[in-house]
Amino acid sequence: MKKTLTLAGALLSAAALTLTSCAEPPGTAPEGSAAPSASTSASGGGAGFKACMVSDSGGFDDKSFNQTSYKGMTDAKTELGIETGQVESQTAADFAKNIQSMVDADCNMIITVGFLLSDDTLAAAKKNTDIKFAIVDNNDPKAYPAAKNLKPLVFNTAQSSFLAGYLAAGMSKTKKVGTFGGAKIPTVTIFMDGFAQGVDHYNKTKGENVAVLGWDAAKQDGQFLSGADPFQDQKGGERTAQGLISQGADIILPVAGPSGLGALQAAKASGGNVNAVWVDTDGCVSAANYCPNIITSVNKAMDLAVFDAIKAAKDGSFSNDPFVGTLENEGTGLTPFHEFDSKVPPELKTEIDALKADIISGKIKIESQSQPSE
Repeated sequence: MKKTLTLAGALLSAAALTLTSCAEPPGTAPEGSAAPSASTSASGGGAGFKACMVSDSGGFDDKSFNQTSYKGMTDAKTELGIETGQVESQTAADFAKNIQSMVDADCNMIITVGFLLSDDTLAAAKKNTDIKFAIVDNNDPKAYPAAKNLKPLVFNTAQSSFLAGYLAAGMSKTKKVGTFGGAKIPTVTIFMDGFAQGVDHYNKTKGENVAVLGWDAAKQDGQFLSGADPFQDQKGGERTAQGLISQGADIILPVAGPSGLGALQAAKASGGNVNAVWVDTDGCVSAANYCPNIITSVNKAMDLAVFDAIKAAKDGSFSNDPFVGTLENEGTGLTPFHEFDSKVPPELKTEIDALKADIISGKIKIESQSQPSE
């Protein structure tokens, strides 16, 4: 069942995501226990309802999806007057115990952030049927039919990444663009699929031959980081980006959480020869020092999806129907061009707008096995 965001201006929410736009992200509580909950607002009418969140290893200041999701909860605290609790994870070994710490903290709703928490979230939801759960970024809602108290919050970023791929192809001077992922999981490869298909569409439309380095959509294989935590390896991200740059790529799409900051560093070090497309948040806000090298970002309105899920749980209208963010409901899309606004040709902007309309209407079909069901 397809859901629509109930708050207007979903993509404008990215502009509100600064490091000070919400409460200071909490540090990891000792031994994975929950950090102290925020107190209830006296005027919000939410006394007695407590929403809690568990991050993945990126933490709540990752300048990416954890931070945006956390903003959704702090916005709910401010606007709905609820109590909140949170705990950051350092490694995958923390996931189950951190979720349990939120159960023990008497949370009415627990939101987990990231595909990697899927199994532990599902197990906790099945065990604690009196608690509402939501998970950000598990894009396989079919995995949850048995958990009536678990709502997936997912995003069809293949659609917006298609636009980013077309844009990158149109902006590339070397006729080579690159991408890499933190790990080969659906919430990563969905970006890479859409990006590659957007480049392919540009080539077919323009009679060009812009190459995509780092991802073979037909083989569903490409460039990924290695190591114990590939999403926390900025040096690895920088090395991988430099490898793509050495092959001629002048626009890079890193899909690697905080590791992707390494790609932005590589772009910045190029002296203006290489630029990037960021993902999840508006990179010109969350990583503002790299804005001169960020053409646009593939945004996901995770803050609004989290807010709406919490509000529904508090109001008694919660359902486990997955929320699917799309171009149509503004759950995903491209952010403003910021410093590149005058550099993107007007005709290319017009083409991007037309492509967006064609995707929404169904005239253009995005093909990615990682897309969530709508």
